[in-house]
Order: sequence, then structure tokens, then C-alpha cells
Amino acid sequence: MSESDVIEMHDVTVAYESEPVLDTVNFSLGVGEFCYVIGKTGAGKSSFLKLLYSDIKPNHGMIRVADYKVSSLQDKEIPHLRRRLGIVFQDFQLLPDRNVFENVAFALRVTGHKQKFIKHRVLEVLGLVGLSHKRKAMPKDLSGGEQQRVVIARALANEPRLLLADEPTGNLDPGASSSIMELLQQINNRGMAVLMVTHDYDMVRKYPHRTVQIRDGGLHEIHVL
Repeated sequence: MSESDVIEMHDVTVAYESEPVLDTVNFSLGVGEFCYVIGKTGAGKSSFLKLLYSDIKPNHGMIRVADYKVSSLQDKEIPHLRRRLGIVFQDFQLLPDRNVFENVAFALRVTGHKQKFIKHRVLEVLGLVGLSHKRKAMPKDLSGGEQQRVVIARALANEPRLLLADEPTGNLDPGASSSIMELLQQINNRGMAVLMVTHDYDMVRKYPHRTVQIRDGGLHEIHVL
């Protein structure tokens, strides 16, 4: 794996019941790069993303992510891989019985950090996403955009090498969506690689970056007009 890549895929195939969803896919993402993954519903976007955090295994091919050979990773190594990744989901997946601070702190507690470090790091990432003043708020009291900012803060807590964002603006209104995109760009400008799955072509046009489309089982570099 090149030192300049955080993702490398060679001849990757994923099939369900002998039907290939991704067929002989090759892809790389450089350190500090921002890339969109687009495609129709059912094209294989979710499968592509799940391969990267080892939720599914390829039928064929080689995958390296953040220095881990994901395609042959043992189950006991998967948590170590995921600590090198920040993952942002469309549906937030916040813990409803814990406040903002504790939701972000949870990501650090499970990796065994000490309380003093946790407090410092949580306040640091909440400041980065503009939610320091909401640290005692419960998820139900936050807007959708604020909840997604908490998710992003949690994803950044362990200082990952790569941020994977699965439709991060899918449940948000246009104003909140733009706010989240501005935040993701800020994070990218600080040197973190971002891979974002989206169906929002308007957002891709408004915030242009490298774009790949999953179509007919293949991955195609495109320019969205």
C-alpha cells in the first residue's frame, strides 16, 4: 500500500447468491483526499462502504484500509481497524439516554482512554463541530443538523485516518445539509481523508470533489454537471 493512500482496492468482487454487486473493482483514496461515491439505489454503494470497515468480506480481491489488509482480516482485528476509521451514518445512531458529552465520550471509553484525556478530547471535538455549548443536551432536544454534528464529533474522537460518511445529509433539510457539508470540508482541509456516499447530486455540484459512480458492478470516475 502506498504511503499516500488510505484506501487501496484491487480486483474486488462482491456477489450475493452468485449475482455480482461489485465486479473486479479497483479504487484508491489518497491521504487528505475527498471523494464522493454516487449511484442508483441498489447499485452497491452500501456494499462498497461495508467492505471498508469489514462488515462484509469480498468474494475476490484485495482491500487495504489505513494499513490493515481488510480482505483477510481476522474477526479479533476488526475493532482495531474501526478505531482507525470515523464512521458517520445517515440515521445518527446516538445513544438516547446519554447527553452530547457522554455520546462522544463513549467512543473513547470503549478504547480504554483515561478520564482526564476523555474530558479534554471530547471538549476539543465538540468545539471543532461548534457544539461546546450543547454538551449537556440530550439527543431528543437537538435538531437533526445538531445530532449529525454530534455523530461527526464522535467519529473524530479517536483521531481516525479516514472519515466514512454514509448519506450524512440524507435526513436533513437544505440549510442543515449545507452546514454539514461545510463542516466536512473543514475536516478535510485539516488533512483528513473523507469518503462520502450520497445520492444528492446538487450537493456534489455545490461542493465539487473527485466523484466515482457505481454502475453495472463497476466503479467509474465521472464529472457531475
